[in-house]
Amino acid sequence: MSGPRAYTLRVAEDPADREACFAVRKEVFVGEQGVPEDLEYDAHDAGAVHVLAIRADGLPLGTGRLLSGEAAAARTDGDPAVGSLGRLAVLREARGLGVGAALVRAVEEAARARGLTAVDLHAQTQALGFYERLGYVAYGPEFPDAGIAHRSMRRSL
Repeated sequence: MSGPRAYTLRVAEDPADREACFAVRKEVFVGEQGVPEDLEYDAHDAGAVHVLAIRADGLPLGTGRLLSGEAAAARTDGDPAVGSLGRLAVLREARGLGVGAALVRAVEEAARARGLTAVDLHAQTQALGFYERLGYVAYGPEFPDAGIAHRSMRRSL
């Protein structure tokens, strides 16, 4: 994309930013994909690093989160040096603008800042190509999560 981005990225540190992240997730995962709301939000949200993409007029466009340490252990085979990227969601009207890739890079930067050496994620199989273009490599068998086919992927930082 040429020229300046039509959005900014930031770590969601205040309650309003975190609520914006949750609203994007609700629209994408619960509304579009039919994920039950009780599965979308979990105990890890409170301690996670959430990143937010926002349009100049304040409209939230996308979000993602990073888990590390114990919170990430079940997703990273217990490796404390690996973080877990998850809950990556971009509103329909913002797709194709580079928001998703920018959010992935922002989560990776947060992982580096915490001394992590790699990031794992559970990708919906329809999104494997997106993550492969960002340097992630799939491993292990396909598995269902919230009724949607997924694969594990990892990228060294």
